[in-house]
This record gives sequence, C-alpha cells and structure tokens, in this order.
Amino acid sequence: MAKKQVFSESEYRRRVRETQERMDHQGMELLLVMDPANMNYLTGYDGWSFYVHQGVIVSLTDEYPLWFGREQDSNGARLTSWLPESHLHGYPDKYVQSRYIHTMQYVAGLLRDKGLGNKTLGLEMDGYWFNAKMFVELDEQLPNATLMDATNLVNWVKTVKSPPEIEYMRQASRICNNVMQTAVENIEVGVWEKDVAAKVVAAQIAGTDEYGGDAPAIFPIMPSAERTSSAHLTFDPDRRYQSGDVVLLELAGARYHYHAPLSRTVFLGRPPEDLQKVAEVVVKGLNDTLSYIKPGVTAEEVEERWRSNLKGTGVEKPSRVGYSYGLNFVPDWGEHTVSLRPGDKTVLQPGMTIHFMPGIWLDKYGFENSEPFLVTEQGCEKFIDYPQQLFVK
Repeated sequence: MAKKQVFSESEYRRRVRETQERMDHQGMELLLVMDPANMNYLTGYDGWSFYVHQGVIVSLTDEYPLWFGREQDSNGARLTSWLPESHLHGYPDKYVQSRYIHTMQYVAGLLRDKGLGNKTLGLEMDGYWFNAKMFVELDEQLPNATLMDATNLVNWVKTVKSPPEIEYMRQASRICNNVMQTAVENIEVGVWEKDVAAKVVAAQIAGTDEYGGDAPAIFPIMPSAERTSSAHLTFDPDRRYQSGDVVLLELAGARYHYHAPLSRTVFLGRPPEDLQKVAEVVVKGLNDTLSYIKPGVTAEEVEERWRSNLKGTGVEKPSRVGYSYGLNFVPDWGEHTVSLRPGDKTVLQPGMTIHFMPGIWLDKYGFENSEPFLVTEQGCEKFIDYPQQLFVK
C-alpha cells in the first residue's frame, strides 16, 4: 500500500526520541497519546477518525510508537504513517461507543500481551481527548501499572519547530494572506455575512495556485456590530452587513494542519474616535513589542513590554496577549504551552512560533490586529506581511 508521508522518517524518529527523553526525565516508561495532533506529530497518521477512541503508545524501549484505532481506520494508518505493520493495531467494532465494553480494555490487553502491563504509564489527563472513564478503565485493567499525569508532554516537544515544519507554516501563511484579503475585499454594506464566510472557507481550502490548504482547527471567527464586544463569536447567518458595523476577523490558513492565524478589523462607514485611538495604540504597541523579541527573553517579559506601551493611553488588555501555535486539529490551533502573560517564565528559543494577539474588547465593539511570528537567532520574523490598520470601507 503506497504511503504519503508529509515528513521524512528521520524527522519522525527525531520527534519520538525527544518525546522519549522527556518521558525519561519525568519518570515514565510508557506514554499514551490520545490527542490527534500529537498522534499526527509522532506518526503522521491523518484521519478524521478522532470521534472514536484512537491513540499511540510510546515506549522507552521501542523505536516505533504503537498505533491503535478502529479496524476500519487501519488502512488510513498504513497510508499516512511511517509505522511498520507490526505496530498497527485495529480493534473490532464491538468496542465502538459501546455500553458494555470499553476501548481502554482493548488497550490494556494490548499492553499486557506485550509485557508492558506493569509499567509507569503517562496519560494526557487534562486534554480534550482523554476522559475520566478512560482513566477508570485503565486503573482497573492495569492494577500493576502506575498511572501518572503527562499532560502537554508532546505539546512541549512540538513547541520548537524544525525547518521542514517552518516551511509548511510559511505555506500556511501565504494561504492566510489570501484568506484575509478575500474577507476584507468582500465585506460591504448590504452583503450577507454568510456569503463572505463561504468565500473565506473556500479560500482556506483553495490555498494557492501551487498547493491546497486544510480546514483550520478553528472555524472563521468574524463577528460584526455588537457581537465584536466578545471574543470568539463567528458570523450571523441571517444578517447583512450594515453601515456603522465593526467586523473582527480572526482567520487562518493551514497546510497539513500547520497553521498561520491572523486578525484584522474592518469598519463600514466613519469610525468613531475611540476605535481609531485603540487601533493606533495597538498597532504601535504591537510593533514595538515585536522589535523587542529575541531568544533569551521570557514570555512574561514580552507581555510586560507590550503592557508598557499601554500606560497612559486608557487602553487595557487584562488577558494574555499571545500563545504558541502550530500543528493542531480542532478545536484549537494553540499548543497549550507558551503564553505571553505575567508569570510565564518560558525562555523564548529559535524555532518557536507564537501568535501575538493583542485583541481589545470594549463595551460595544472591539479591535484586533495580530501577528504570527517565528523566533529567530537574531530576533523574530513575522510570517505574514499584511497591512496593520483599521480597514475603513
């Protein structure tokens, strides 16, 4: 069966070795990975099958992870992963969403059959894809094992990107540029919000003339009018844009699930003075902060530099202003590791990719102007060169 591998085998081996190193440092012999993005990172497996239980098991004593999933998804693992046949395990359909038997019983049996039932097993306990029932089943089925928390272990390995990963993120950035331009060009008074959203989604998939895109991990966030006073609302399917509307755009391009997010703001008509002031403060502070970023500074020092630009302006930003992002599946393109906020002591390193997102939400509307950037040896590099302004139409 012909494989389509997005990365070389040596790249996957590096990722597994770095994961094993972190496991060893944290005192675990096995790691159960249920997060589909982390599965993809370690094995290349790429299927929309995470609505059923699936995962990979990393062992300190095995160069290959073990993949398990629904039997009918096994060919997907053969087609997309770098794993040999001996490390692919499909379970029968009797386990799928059953009231009588649980997939973790199958996983526990697999571990026992391989002599791994008495090991220290790390679990992604605070993830979207691991739940209390899974823990209870593993605890009952593996009485001689030691279960421990391994939340975000693989996520931290993912934080520093390799050159091939960065290239896919550059491609995603070119897609995102097209996506944002599509939105800004099509938002006009009297146009249905749904029609603009449809064109945005089409642009995300169409990509560029050279390559296509993926559906991003987050649906296009593009609220209008009073809906812009809150974060993370999307379009109104039954509304047309009106004069006086603010429209927030938080959009992304994606290439093999590697993202490039970007935020901008559109105003239809004559913008109020307070919104213009917020826009000026945010853009000035954003660029000053970008000029400060370099390897060796901490995440909280970046946030402090940003906050220093707000003093005396009347503009406030109480929430974090950025986060690490990259390879991910729904519901989030963030990596759940680095956050630009007080208290985060993470030291920035070359190869880290961060979405600097100083969104401001007022009582009646908001303003967003973000930049995804790469930490380089000398400083930082913006992934996308798109005008930084309040777009007035």
